[in-house]
Amino acid sequence: MQHLSQEAWAAQLAADENAVILDVRTEEEWEDGIIPGALLNDIYKGQGFIYRLEELDKSKNYYVYCKAGGRSAQACQIMKQLGFEHTYNLEGGFMNWQGEVTQP
Repeated sequence: MQHLSQEAWAAQLAADENAVILDVRTEEEWEDGIIPGALLNDIYKGQGFIYRLEELDKSKNYYVYCKAGGRSAQACQIMKQLGFEHTYNLEGGFMNWQGEVTQP
């Protein structure tokens, strides 16, 4: 897992053809807006979160965010334990995101 600043995360994401954006917030938070193209997998779903992770392609590069950066860092650690090699945590989370936002 790498912790990336807003600028580094956005720049690396834009240049990555193997990228998947993963939003680990709650559905209520998701409704407030998302980074375009993000998939929702609420980390608070416990085992359901793990099951959804296991359905993902481990060869992809995962750009993970939550509201402030804590849950996404935790999600990246869990993903590493499950065999995901490339995860990138958005420092400061969605609440500090300066890039494009869309409605889900």
